[in-house]
Amino acid sequence: MDFELSEEQRLLKDSVERLLKDRYEFEARKAFMASPEGWSRELWQQYADLGLLGLPFPEEFGGFGGGAVETMIVAEAFGQALALEPFLATVVLAGGLMRHAGSDAQCAAMLPKVADGSLLLAFAHAERQSRYDLADVATAARRDGAGFILDGAKSLVLHGDVADTLLVSARLSGGRRDRDGIGLFAVDAAAEGVSRRGYQTIDGLRAAEVTLTGVAVGADAVVGEPGAAFPVIARVVDEAIAALCAEAVGGMAAMHDLTVDYLKTRRQFGVPIGSFQVLQHRAADMLVALEQARSMALLATMMVGEDDAAERHRLIAAAKVQIGRSGKFVGQQAIQLHGGIGMTMEYKVGHYFKRVTAIDTTFGDADHHLAEVGRMGGLIDAA
Repeated sequence: MDFELSEEQRLLKDSVERLLKDRYEFEARKAFMASPEGWSRELWQQYADLGLLGLPFPEEFGGFGGGAVETMIVAEAFGQALALEPFLATVVLAGGLMRHAGSDAQCAAMLPKVADGSLLLAFAHAERQSRYDLADVATAARRDGAGFILDGAKSLVLHGDVADTLLVSARLSGGRRDRDGIGLFAVDAAAEGVSRRGYQTIDGLRAAEVTLTGVAVGADAVVGEPGAAFPVIARVVDEAIAALCAEAVGGMAAMHDLTVDYLKTRRQFGVPIGSFQVLQHRAADMLVALEQARSMALLATMMVGEDDAAERHRLIAAAKVQIGRSGKFVGQQAIQLHGGIGMTMEYKVGHYFKRVTAIDTTFGDADHHLAEVGRMGGLIDAA
């Protein structure tokens, strides 16, 4: 298999990395994080001007027809820069749901606005009791003439506090953990009955608790077939996990680079501490863990287009296991080798570790996905 980037992909990589290097130095990031929205609208518009926000969407809906590799390139660059903008929430998650399940009319109404930066979306799916079970949906949707009434609460809605439209999962039928009977609805975030409480997460990004009380939506708000949304949700979450794996690799690479540079410059006993063999070995172990994670992130990216849902999920879950384990190891080594400065808010290595740790718990941590891989027969056929 050829893992070389095409000329267009190399240009994309260079453009994104150059923009983020110029605009996302650490002090600027702290200023973005301290702003009311917690990220930069100006940079969001620059992402739109570069075509990043329309990257995975079809050309007929204002996009560029890119695939998983292009998303991987952008996500890894965002991981290296510790970018705060809602790319995952708007483009990968909610945008992915519209791309896979939305009608032509819905896609034509929303995706061009996402691509030009004027519309923010968020995927309101997780609930307090659901943990990592995607099918655990208690939010109810009951029919009301041609439309529906939504009641329930959603937790940890990524960038849900600034979204213009929420893509809400709700149950039309069946038990709370049944995979059948789940619907998907596009809800105006300013609609009557919708309340949001935004907050900053441990890694500096934003999320919201969303409550829906008697929210009325029309038939045109239904995304995909009513009651049959679970396969689409599972597919888009797999795509999001692949993007998160790439972002984590970007963060791990930055932690490794920062640590190696620190070992070269920090002096003790009159010599750089990087001259001590034991510290060289630990830096080498960090590199091994990083490259293991990079390989599995590439596997996850390659599996995004797999139509066999079980095979796709099995291998992407395996990638998430390695990402979680490598991220923990690289982050711990980076903090320890930096000493006390690694724990301070004023130095960025700790912020990388927080983000990689948050990625580990998003859509299931390493232990959860290891159990998933085991349940599905493991990676290697015993026969």
